[in-house]
Parts: sequence; structure tokens; C-alpha cells
Amino acid sequence: MSVKAIAFKSAEGKAEPHNIERREVGDNDIQLEILYAGICHSDIHTVRNEWGGAKYPCVPGHEIVGRVLAVGSKVTKLKVGDLGGVGCMVNSCRDCNKCNEGTEQFCKKCVLTYNSLDKDGKITYGGYSTQIVTDQHFVLKVSSAFKDLKGVAPLLCAGITTFSPLHAHKNKVVGKRVGVVGLGGLGHMGIKFAVSMGADVTVFSTSASKEADAKRMGAQHFVVSKDQEEMKKRAGTFDFILDTIAAQHPFEDYLKLLDVGGVICVLGAAPKPLEFSAMTLLMQNKTIVGSLIGGIEETQIMLDYCAEKDIICDYELIGVDKIDEAYERTVASDVKYRFVIDIDTLRK
Repeated sequence: MSVKAIAFKSAEGKAEPHNIERREVGDNDIQLEILYAGICHSDIHTVRNEWGGAKYPCVPGHEIVGRVLAVGSKVTKLKVGDLGGVGCMVNSCRDCNKCNEGTEQFCKKCVLTYNSLDKDGKITYGGYSTQIVTDQHFVLKVSSAFKDLKGVAPLLCAGITTFSPLHAHKNKVVGKRVGVVGLGGLGHMGIKFAVSMGADVTVFSTSASKEADAKRMGAQHFVVSKDQEEMKKRAGTFDFILDTIAAQHPFEDYLKLLDVGGVICVLGAAPKPLEFSAMTLLMQNKTIVGSLIGGIEETQIMLDYCAEKDIICDYELIGVDKIDEAYERTVASDVKYRFVIDIDTLRK
């Protein structure tokens, strides 16, 4: 079926209208009418081929919320009219250890929502489109308890990316001393989740102007990370740190903030290797971990948790005509804190 979309046709290209083909609804498929699609920095890296491997025309978007238009004969997960979401992946082998463990994101045959080859050999197209057809296993239930669906869309990437490590290390988070490094699309969700888990939260940012936002989101403390005296005062006082910075930064400074046995989780993909002293780890039994996204089961847990706790992303709503501008502003960190595309503007 032919579907309206927004595509990029080269690494230097701009967002432009483009028709794509979606498969017909199969026995196990769910067809969503897309309502909102979040803009992730990964979208920009991909369409500009900054990570290599871009396939054009590229239709980005892996933060998708919509309403069910049709379901296949074997679908039991959702019914027509229900709210649903699609995140970062749309297929996997469903048979390996990782899939059986519920960590489909690590399956060697994991198919990403866009710019990936599906099992039929066709390129996947993402949420900058009016509809998507996806196997029911990879469609998430979106609770009607959410008051604002626009802020739900980014939960499918920014939300699960920050929830997953906090959930996995909850013994270091719940009621503990947690640091969040960086207040952007990921960082602001890290704050909200950690606060909701009862943590004593400190935000570290190079920008003093973000203190008011950090406190509004529930953080108890704020530190301008360029202030070395303030950083030294807090050495050895954290149980868990969520590092969301994607640029080069003094990683050793944050490692020193951990107490004995503390954990720092790296979420930002800095362009060069992180630098730190092995002795900082060895002498106090500190741990460095990384985290990607979550599997489908954990993503559903996250969405249900957000519905219960009334947690959504802070967003700025735009039409499809503002996508190029939104990309430039995202690169310049000029957004609070996620752009969300109103897909109705594509239908007009």
C-alpha cells in the first residue's frame, strides 16, 4: 500500500515529501495510523550518514505513537481503535537465546525500525510517515491513561534508553544517591525516572541556566560541572551515575564521584575513547557499564510505569515543514527536550 512519508534522499539532502510502500497486513501484523513521531539524534546521524551505511531514500523515526487501523487474523495483542507504539526495532529471529530472554535488541538478526533490511530483503521505513505495518510482537500497548500522547512518543527511545539501566541497577538507584550527567533528551528522562524511584538526584551540567529545569523535574541538587571545587566536594558520594553526554568530556572526573562499589552507566556515544585511570576503578571497586535500549517486554514495563506515574517527555511540537530546522536546533542543543512531529501535518 502507498503511504505518505518524509524522506531524505542523500546525506546532504533536506526533508521532502515521498511516497513509500508498506506491506499489506499479514496474519500477525498490526497497522498503525501514526499520530506522533519523536525526533532522535540518531535520526540525524543516520540521514547524514555520519555513522555510515545510510540507505536512501531514508525515512527516519523510531519513536512512534499511533492508533490501530487494522489487525491480522492471528493478532491478540491489540484491537482496532487501541493506542499502540513502535520503538527502535520491528523484527528479530525470535529463536535465539537473546530473543528468548526478552533482549531482542541484541539478536544478531535484529531489524531496526528504519534504515535496516527486513527479512523480506526490503529496507525498513520509520515513523516520519502516516502509517506503519509491524508484527504484533514489536508493537507496544499505550495506555489510555496518558493525558498527552505527544510526550509519549519519545518514551519509545529516550524513555527506554534511560529507564533500562536504572531498572537493571535498581539496587543502586531506589532510595540511593544518583547523579545524572547532562540535561538533554536523555538526561531529562533520567532525572524523572530516578526521582520517581525515590533517589536523591544531582544533575551535572556545563550550563548553569539549566538548574531551574533540573529542579522543576524533581532533582534535589545541581552542579555546574566546570566548577572543579564543587566537583571535588562531591567525590565518593554517589551510588549510581547516568552519563548521557555524547561529546568528549572528562570521564575521570565523574568516575571519582562514585562511592565504593558505585556504578557509572555510559549512554552517550562519545566520538573518541573515554579516558580514565585504572586505579580509580581498582582501589574502590567501581564499575563502568554501558546500556543500549530495552527489549520489548522491558519497554512495555517502562510504558506502563510511565502511565502509572504520569511521566512523559518534555517536548516541542512541530509540523513536517519544520523538520530541517528541528535537526539544526537538535545539533545545537536548542530544544527542551525532544522535538515531536505532528503527523497530521503530513496528511494535509
